[in-house]
Amino acid sequence: MSTAHWQGRRLPVPAAWLARSRPAARLWAIISAGLAPTVLTGAYLVAGTLQPASYSPVRSTISVMAGQAGTDRWVMTGGIVLTGGCYLVTAAGLTGVRASARALLAVAGLAGIGIAASPEPARGATPPHLAWTVLGAVTIAAWPAFAARRACPRPRILGACGSAAVTAVFMVLLGWLLAETRNGSVLGLAERLTSSIQTCWPFVVAVTLRRTRRPRPGPAAGGSGIVKDGATAPARTRTP
Repeated sequence: MSTAHWQGRRLPVPAAWLARSRPAARLWAIISAGLAPTVLTGAYLVAGTLQPASYSPVRSTISVMAGQAGTDRWVMTGGIVLTGGCYLVTAAGLTGVRASARALLAVAGLAGIGIAASPEPARGATPPHLAWTVLGAVTIAAWPAFAARRACPRPRILGACGSAAVTAVFMVLLGWLLAETRNGSVLGLAERLTSSIQTCWPFVVAVTLRRTRRPRPGPAAGGSGIVKDGATAPARTRTP
């Protein structure tokens, strides 16, 4: 059997390995994306039980529990830091989205860590805390638009229409949250509902990308077409 015949049959093997070597979402990215909403929700639920009776989860924000006036504020502070860290890990493992989407998710993670590093004082809020809060809220609300998948295969939920719809919902939630900051009566509820919904979306994206099947490498990439055509290699070697 000629050397050209064996080369034609060996070409599909590395091509298949290459297609499998870079999944659209790493398994550890899915785990970190799932931990983000779990940790954040669990932290503010546990921290809420430790606050005095005067604290209202409907009216008061999560930052109050992590602030200098909060009781056992390390619980909420740790939850915010861990959530930001999960964002960073998820951003590193979502190889199936654009680099801009991964960078934006990393910025949201850094903003969460910045929020925890600049706690609210007993009264009012510091400029660094407000800056990190606004940065985190805006980036995570706009993130679904950047996470829209252009390459094929493209799940419907990650297409242009699906991502635009999710971004619109996130912007409405963000608008509600900003409206409640102006002497609203349900600011705490708006913040908790908005954050819980938004932190779940990276997990949805990661799971969807993981379940998306990559197209098999074609003849141009050294795929199965070359295997079938390998039998013609000896004939080609015999032609002058």
